[in-house]
Parts: sequence; structure tokens; C-alpha cells
Amino acid sequence: MRVEPLWQTAPDALTLPCGEVQVWRACLDVDAEVLERWRETLSAEEQARARRFHSPADRDRYTAGRGILRALLARYLGTSAGDFRFCLNAHGKPGLAPGDGNADLRFNVSHSHGLALFAFTWGREVGVDLELVRPTLRDDLLAERFFSAQEVAALRALPEGAGKEAFFHCWTRKEAYIKARGAGLSINLASFAVSLIPDPVGHLPITGNDGAEGGRWWLRALAPGGGYVGAVAAEGEDWPLTLWQWPSPGGSM
Repeated sequence: MRVEPLWQTAPDALTLPCGEVQVWRACLDVDAEVLERWRETLSAEEQARARRFHSPADRDRYTAGRGILRALLARYLGTSAGDFRFCLNAHGKPGLAPGDGNADLRFNVSHSHGLALFAFTWGREVGVDLELVRPTLRDDLLAERFFSAQEVAALRALPEGAGKEAFFHCWTRKEAYIKARGAGLSINLASFAVSLIPDPVGHLPITGNDGAEGGRWWLRALAPGGGYVGAVAAEGEDWPLTLWQWPSPGGSM
């Protein structure tokens, strides 16, 4: 069985080879001094959005997430963290604004309860999702409402006690896929199926009746640790995956 790559410390000279997907794991709960340095890199629009959060914890985590995203983009592109302009597609997927010469670097972000994942690759769309496994969630009702018949049957066939984590594996993989597609909930979640295998051997396919699109995208499960599950999806089948832990020597801001 292929073992999921470990979350590694990135080198100072960070590179992103063509065709590779890199995912960073980061804690969004940071001290006030670091948070203030990140706040200074945010645009006026991002700072205004942060101020609209009613919860101080949510405001600070948003600020940290945007600051880390900008710091990582700066490392990949060799520029200042404050230089980037972002845009959204018709379904709300973020990307770098065209005209800056950087739009071929694709990224996606997910966060849950103070932890975040950041995915990057060149020239292919990518999506990432992260969830904390919550024992109180009525996953049976959500599965019946949103999952494909194939996925619901697979969940029901699991032994008692195994369904909760399997539900979140399924959910994060479906979310990563539709985020990679960039079409949001215009994609019917029941129109395709993903594997519930917790420890995949290599890449996981998309199956079901999602037309030709499903065959263009493959998934990898992620093990963020600490009761979390995650997944990353990207175009193509054979892309290598590297996992980095933030902060690293070149990004210890």
C-alpha cells in the first residue's frame, strides 16, 4: 500500500515543479505580533472584510489565512506578499487576477476550526477541502440528501462505528472535486461518486454519471491529523503530491 506522504518542512529555496500539486497545512491561531504583520499585507478590501466578523477568533483566523496565502504566493512567485490582486469566477472560486503574469499559478484554500490547507499547482485547476470530524453531526441525514446512491449504500454497509469518519472522507472528497471544477453547487453532489477508502492506494477516481468531466479529475486523501480529514482534487491522473507544514524556514513570518 502506498503510504500518504508526511507533512514535511519546506526548504528555503521552494520550487513547484510543473505537474506537481503541493498542499500546505497551517494553524490559524497565532500570536498578536505575527497576526499584525500579516494584517499589513492584506488589501483594504480584505481588511474591511476581516472587520465584519462578529467573533474576534473568526476575524483573526480570516486574517491569518489570508496572510499565509499571500506569504505562500510570494514564495512561489518571488514577489512581495502585498502585491497580489485576486478575482472570483462566476461561482466564487478565487484566483489571481489576470494581467499580473501570475494567473497560471492555481491555488485553493480550505479551513476548519483553526486549521487550514492551501493547495498550489501550475496550469491545472485544483481544489482542497478540510473538515473536523464532528460526532454530533447527523451525517445519515446529510448523506441521504446530498450523496449518490452508490455512496449511501457504501456507508450503510460499513460496520457500526466506522460510518462517521467515512462520511467525512466522502464529504471532503466531493467538496474538493467541485471546488477544483470551480462550478460550486451548480454541480449536483449526487451526480458523481467517490471512494470511501480511508487510506487510498495512489489516486482515487471520480465515478458516476457526471459525463466526461469525472474522468478528467482524480483525488488524493489527506491526513491532516488531530481528528481532521481532508482531500485534494486536480486535473489529470498521475500528478505527484507533496505536503508541507507551515511555518517553514523561509516562511516563518
